[in-house]
Amino acid sequence: MRITKVTTALLLGVLLATLGACGTRVESHGNLLDPELVADITDGGISKQEMLEILGSPSSINSFGQDTWYYIGERTETFAFFAPKVKERQVLIIKFDEKGVMQSLEHKDVMDGRQLAHVERHTPTFGQEMTVIGQILGNFQRFKKNK
Repeated sequence: MRITKVTTALLLGVLLATLGACGTRVESHGNLLDPELVADITDGGISKQEMLEILGSPSSINSFGQDTWYYIGERTETFAFFAPKVKERQVLIIKFDEKGVMQSLEHKDVMDGRQLAHVERHTPTFGQEMTVIGQILGNFQRFKKNK
């Protein structure tokens, strides 16, 4: 009777420790901007230097075509070993004219994104397709002594 209580208590302790280790992990990637700072830049006429002072350096800069800055940030939650779920995503796109003055501002979030389907394709290879037994026997032929 006493061993059963000790075993039950031990199993209960292991179960609680295991469940405690399965907590939710929250991770932030990139630059999640303060909404109040973004509200301050809604009107045009802001230079690149002023933008750097307000928001800091951008996550990415378009080096081809029009001068565009991207501020990208994302917050995800992961529970135990499951795939992470995106809880918040912000993409702020700021376009500048030739003089370095803000021309337009565009804000994207999780709802503006889309899921891309993963395509399962196999690239055909040319040559011999060997089985496991063929590979083993082929290895024996490599070590044959030359006469």
